[in-house]
Amino acid sequence: MTYPLAVLFDHDGTLVDTEPQWAAAKRKVAQRYDQSWTVEDDHATLGGTVPDAARKFVERGATDSVEDITQQLAEHVIDSMDDRVPFLPGMRSLLSELSEAGIPAAIVTNALSSVAGTTAAGAPDVLTRIVSQDDVTRPKPDPEPYLTGAKLLGVAPRNCVAIEDSEPGVRSAVAAGMTVVVVPGDKPVPDGPHRVFVNAHEDVTLDFLRSLTPPE
Repeated sequence: MTYPLAVLFDHDGTLVDTEPQWAAAKRKVAQRYDQSWTVEDDHATLGGTVPDAARKFVERGATDSVEDITQQLAEHVIDSMDDRVPFLPGMRSLLSELSEAGIPAAIVTNALSSVAGTTAAGAPDVLTRIVSQDDVTRPKPDPEPYLTGAKLLGVAPRNCVAIEDSEPGVRSAVAAGMTVVVVPGDKPVPDGPHRVFVNAHEDVTLDFLRSLTPPE
């Protein structure tokens, strides 16, 4: 057996450079409600769900529902990706390597399926499954999203590698029983078992993934 048998990608900040788009979307929505959205707010919601961010607007006095604000945020981000999916350096080539090797992959994200679907549509055909916050009862850092992704791909969790950039996502994948490659993100991720850190997204190649070992 050649390890890994499947690769599961986080979305924002790992596979694609959409963190700036989310930040811009939150500021546009904040203006609509005469509110502000700060860098501290960005950090406080990093790795969380979109409704979690939307809920902050409601708590600060927005008159629309969490569902309405969630949809507004998603539309802003999807519109910003209208012409080009902003893959992070090395990610598109990694997807091509996985496709050529016949290794299935999935997106596992706390973002919305509509946003992740835009990315999958612009990627090599290896991204066959998406697990979003719409598909689970308990989002990251709970292991349910990564367990669901492994099940959809038909691969045991220990034979999967996850690629993440945030602590909630890393905790989710480790709890699901996977080795996790941690790429640089907006906030440092603490060291811990089954976490392999790289200096840049471009460092994550198929040869690198094959040098890893499954959790004991």
